[in-house]
Amino acid sequence: MEAGKPVAGPAQPAQDLSFEQALENLESIIERIEQGEVGLEQSLAEYERGVDLIKRCRAILERAEQKVEDLTGKMMGDSASN
Repeated sequence: MEAGKPVAGPAQPAQDLSFEQALENLESIIERIEQGEVGLEQSLAEYERGVDLIKRCRAILERAEQKVEDLTGKMMGDSASN
């Protein structure tokens, strides 16, 4: 284990994480699996957690994209009425 690297504790539910937190968790999972730090069963559990984190990130990005589209439409509508 690297010095200064946090030890994985109980995983917070993906739906409770911010985009940045979910992405950081996902990167950590990828690193642990790629470096062979976990066995097969743990790798499968980590992979499953990764899938949940990806779903969380996608949902946040979709909401952000929709908000940008809504705001852009509102802005275009406001400028058309002027």
